[in-house]
Amino acid sequence: MRELNEKGKLAKAAARKLAVLSTSVKDKALLSMADALENSAEYIIGENKKDIEAGRESGLREGLIDRLMLNADRISGIAEGLRQIAALPDPIGEAVSRVKRPNGLKITKVRVPLGVIGIIYEARPNVTADAAGLCVKSGNAVILRGGKEAFSSNMAIVKVMQEAGYAAGLPEGSINLVENTTRESSTALMRLNEYLDVIIPRGGAGLIKAVVENATVPAIETGTGNCHVYVDESADLDMAKNIVINAKTQRPSVCNAEEKLLVHEKIAAEFLPSMLKELSERGVEIVGDERCRALWSEAEAATEDDWYTEYLELKIGVKVVGSVDEAIAHINKYNSGHSEAIVTSSYQNAQKFLDEVDAAAVYVNASTRFTDGFEFGFGAEIGISTQKTHARGPMGLRELTSTKYIIEGSGQIR
Repeated sequence: MRELNEKGKLAKAAARKLAVLSTSVKDKALLSMADALENSAEYIIGENKKDIEAGRESGLREGLIDRLMLNADRISGIAEGLRQIAALPDPIGEAVSRVKRPNGLKITKVRVPLGVIGIIYEARPNVTADAAGLCVKSGNAVILRGGKEAFSSNMAIVKVMQEAGYAAGLPEGSINLVENTTRESSTALMRLNEYLDVIIPRGGAGLIKAVVENATVPAIETGTGNCHVYVDESADLDMAKNIVINAKTQRPSVCNAEEKLLVHEKIAAEFLPSMLKELSERGVEIVGDERCRALWSEAEAATEDDWYTEYLELKIGVKVVGSVDEAIAHINKYNSGHSEAIVTSSYQNAQKFLDEVDAAAVYVNASTRFTDGFEFGFGAEIGISTQKTHARGPMGLRELTSTKYIIEGSGQIR
């Protein structure tokens, strides 16, 4: 596609300049972009309202409307993310390792940018700013391809960031947005090998599957979040209730929200009725296994598909288990490799859970809602990787770099 080729050329040229751009210029640009976003909040919110209205008219579900919506507080949060990125150490040029060989060669492994990063994402305009900011700080050019649901919002955010960033010293072409939101543009970006060094999907299971199956550009898979909280027999039940409520209801539309609750059979009769009553009063739809439904008759029967499903709404699947081993086996069968939590007072069970659960983030006595670049101290994140190569978990600056070897000699020959 002509648009992609043009923006690919711009990004490739900008990436060469970004790779050697000083930290001070990158930080100045990030701070300028943060200020510009806050100063342009009224304009951005106005454009965002067009997307919200169009989304409601087209029947976009409320969970996605929530992800799409921008207000002054959310824009301030996006700007703060950019400021935090600016305050972080620059990973470019960082020495990962050094060795001096017997022949006198000095070999240093250093961090370098990936180059040009393509990002395909859905109805989350905050990703536009987060991704651009992280790419700038790590010396990468970026080609953003957002969903049609957030088109006006993304256009506004990119316009503001480009104007502020380029005025502050970023090379033109550092931040690019694909304006064609057809499926063809998405597929073409996945195959833009001439210009892209890596592509990262950020969105639902369908988008991630499409990228993994169709991309010819190397892809980093950011997975869906079918996250579990397991309440062990030794758990502090008040603590467990607070964690479950937070993980499920604080913001149900995000990938680190709890989707499944597992409870040990020895405390199920004491814990589940009050727990599920509280969730139900907060508007949570409950599906469960037979033992759950025996304790809470309002629950619908959970299907096999339910155990695999990331709901992204006020819905939860509940299962009673006989042991920590059964909980771990269930999680490892059905989870998406994102975030899993145990609530327990048993050191042995906590360690077993940490050692055996296969996920990017595993918690003891804390909500899964903390799996987030901002909360981990990364400033923002490009996504949460659930694969096991190169990057896993929240992807901050270091995960957007590669390495190269610097070899210094004094005339050595082989």
